Amino acid sequence: MSNVIQLLPDSVANQIAAGEVIQRPASVVKELMENAIDAGATDVQVITKDAGKTLIQVIDNGCGMDETDARMSFERHATSKIREASDLFALRTMGFRGEALASIAAIAQVELKTRRAEDDLGVQINIAGSQVESQVPVQCPVGSQFCIKNLFYNVPARRRFLKKASTELRHIINEFQRVALANPHIALSLLHNDVPMFSLPAGNIKQRVVNMNGKQMGSNMVPLDTDTVMVKISGFIGKPEFAKKTMGDQFFFVNNRFMKHPYLHKAVMDAYSNILQPETIPAYFIFLEVDPQIVDVNIHPTKTEIKFEDERAIWQILNAAIRESLGKYNMMPSIDFDTTDQVEIPVAKTESPMVEPSVEINPFYNPFEEEKSYGGGNDYNLGGQTATFQSKSSTDGWEKLYGNENGATGIVDSMPVEMEQQPISSFESSHEEPVQQTILSSGGQEEASASSRFFQLKNRYILTSVKSGLMMIDQKRAHERVVFEGFIRTLQSGASLSQKCLFPEELCFGPEEMAMVKELQGDLMTLGMELEQVNEESFRVLSTPAGLEHVSAAELIDGILTDFRDGEVDVQKELTEQVAISIAQRAAIPYGKALTQPEMSELFDQLFACQVPNFSPSGKTIISIMDTDEMQKRFV
Repeated sequence: MSNVIQLLPDSVANQIAAGEVIQRPASVVKELMENAIDAGATDVQVITKDAGKTLIQVIDNGCGMDETDARMSFERHATSKIREASDLFALRTMGFRGEALASIAAIAQVELKTRRAEDDLGVQINIAGSQVESQVPVQCPVGSQFCIKNLFYNVPARRRFLKKASTELRHIINEFQRVALANPHIALSLLHNDVPMFSLPAGNIKQRVVNMNGKQMGSNMVPLDTDTVMVKISGFIGKPEFAKKTMGDQFFFVNNRFMKHPYLHKAVMDAYSNILQPETIPAYFIFLEVDPQIVDVNIHPTKTEIKFEDERAIWQILNAAIRESLGKYNMMPSIDFDTTDQVEIPVAKTESPMVEPSVEINPFYNPFEEEKSYGGGNDYNLGGQTATFQSKSSTDGWEKLYGNENGATGIVDSMPVEMEQQPISSFESSHEEPVQQTILSSGGQEEASASSRFFQLKNRYILTSVKSGLMMIDQKRAHERVVFEGFIRTLQSGASLSQKCLFPEELCFGPEEMAMVKELQGDLMTLGMELEQVNEESFRVLSTPAGLEHVSAAELIDGILTDFRDGEVDVQKELTEQVAISIAQRAAIPYGKALTQPEMSELFDQLFACQVPNFSPSGKTIISIMDTDEMQKRFV
């Protein structure tokens, strides 16, 4: 049993490395764009077909390569950035491990044309499955042209696991945006199936953000600028009123490298505390510049996660910088001591004599008697108003209050007419209603108990008594199930109920969102949401699903787009169902809303009329029952 352990062939080792480096067509786009930027390019063009499965072409005007470097670039661990281990802690370029081109060449058909400015002719190299097929001189412009065809052609299992074209295209757009934001000084363009999607001219970071996300983004941001010994922070953060309920426009860059950092995201959210609507997330484009020696970027295969030497200090600085920017641009309450409006405080004048204030009182006031104005009373002046008080009445004839021998009462006979016509006092009437309630019939008591058999806890859960114990219902998830099944019944009946908008709302989108809206336009129409394209940046909402008039069209569509940006849907049936789930989640009763007894009763009845009352459309639990035995155990 000798020679059990052997070295892998280069082609097999490259395919294994490709499993880590090249996960999908978007990974190829990312690696080739970063290589072009490292080569000093000022103009990079990306051309894709069939979402990168058939063709990915990246053309740059960088420095190019000679014949030897062009051939060596496809060798594994061949790189121009690293000479010794210490160089890992001084990196300011993108790729550095030297596995990208070798991995790409192992699972695709690759053609490279490249030429340096000082060379008359360039070189063309064709590689398929890590095998060099040809290497010949060629006439080409200065720079490099990579053409990647038939990705995963020799690894059919990996190709089958790729998602549909629209999903893979969204991943390509995400990678393109990350590289574009980190390099606003470089002109970038993206062409998919001969349709231009992005054409970004060189400029500053604000121009790049506006060109990528639409013109409305320019007025929705405030600048961020802080410089300390440890870190320099710059970029833009969104205004609180434009925060969305879903993720999508949150970007961190460290030394012009995109990163994901949940810990620093919490620093941003903490700075926005108390000024955001519930469950909303602001947009931000934050750039951090730090010493490369305090950053470790080689902790993740795709290099999207990094580690700082002192993350707590970075957290504090970032949090303070965002708070400062929000306060500087009046995005949060602040005290301005430099205001020009002076508050005048009155000062007593010493020339005028001091006069003690006088207060007139009513010596006949009795708090236990009603004030009546009869003729012959005395008038008193109180603060300019005249009040009339009845003088003290005489006690003569008090014995007439008692009845005579015939049983007649003197008090009734001698009572003035106006006193007889007065209504029952409020004190007496307030004691009659509870008496009436205590003598209700048994049927009335059952109706009263039925109308108050629900209790709302924390404006989040509905509690009610059932035969087996105590039932707890999540009000938002319950309403999601009701709305969702209502949409499904509408679709099955073939009749889409929609409400025409009296004043159609116009919504602006970025290039990525425009492509998604066009893809979903037919399914949204089926559900009752009619959209009309105005131009290349906006749609007009003509109608919305009936019963959802209280939900804004912008919030509804934004939530749907975010779900599809992150979700994976393959067939038309699932696509329609996913749109219905997304609409139900946005239209459901939110947490924190107080419900009346009739509202809770109606929601309860609608929930148990559903086919699946126990779970929400996304599979979360709606109902939980604490049985009587369990409650008894808590009091042992």
